[in-house]
Amino acid sequence: MSTLAAGTSHPVGLSIVVPVYRGAATVGTLVAELSKLQPEGGIEIVLVNDGSPDNSGDVCRDLARAATVPLTYIEHARNFGEHNAVMTGLRHARGAYVITMDDDLQNPPEEVIKLYDHCRLGGFDVVYTRYAVKEHEGWRNLGSRFANWVADQLMDKPKGLYLSSFRCMSALAVGEVIKYRGPYPYVDGLLMQVTQRLDSIEVKHFARVEGRSNYTVRRLVRLWLNLATNFSVLPLRLAIFAGVAMGILGLVAAAWVIVEAMFGETPSGWASLMTVVLLVAGVQFLVMGVMGEYVGRAFMSANGKPQGVVRQVIRPEESAS
Repeated sequence: MSTLAAGTSHPVGLSIVVPVYRGAATVGTLVAELSKLQPEGGIEIVLVNDGSPDNSGDVCRDLARAATVPLTYIEHARNFGEHNAVMTGLRHARGAYVITMDDDLQNPPEEVIKLYDHCRLGGFDVVYTRYAVKEHEGWRNLGSRFANWVADQLMDKPKGLYLSSFRCMSALAVGEVIKYRGPYPYVDGLLMQVTQRLDSIEVKHFARVEGRSNYTVRRLVRLWLNLATNFSVLPLRLAIFAGVAMGILGLVAAAWVIVEAMFGETPSGWASLMTVVLLVAGVQFLVMGVMGEYVGRAFMSANGKPQGVVRQVIRPEESAS
């Protein structure tokens, strides 16, 4: 049993944080379904409009005015990315436990209580969800599997634990995660640094009701870079190994050239020379790119690039007035 009783030191038992991007057609249905839930300790909803180009802002403001449960609406001044939006939402969440979920209805709201109770009653700090069948596009499923494989290699997490955006966190974990103020947050990486009280449960996963996934190949690559460069020095170590391997290859090639010159016809050497030059140059550029990514991120952090800029906050008491 969890030692933190819902509602003893927090206004509500459960906060639901939803980053909103191109969600005008679905966020109303999501809020309506979440408002029907009756979790232990009560519920609040936090919507974070991450610079959505559609009319999600107008829809969310209407929802805040008509809400039957406490609903906080936050609007970013521009698009900062899903994890940045989640961090903003976590800072406004008041629950003893916080669940994050997408606005596309692929995670059914009826699974929220199951996830909340598993985390609360089991005494876990973080509980992730996993799916028997994922209703994403094929390339997105491959991208998710690759991202989780990368996380297995780079982060201190149980092998095979699926990192889903539909997760439940204790207030302890949330309080530590929001201390991070850098411009490139990766929520799961921050959670792995906070606690080892982790678990997962299987839930349903539905096909998208409206539109297409907001995750593009570019966004997935940026996510992988956040994971690789913010929470591990393994890429730098791999660059070192690549340099050592190329050095060994160069010694072998040099020995082969000497032997060839001593015991056989001396070849013109054009093909072998170009092969070695191109290989060495490729590794050099790889190493420079990895180092440049680290230096660039350190520069942007030191230069004060914001994690998120909030334009507007509508709190429950304000929307009711």
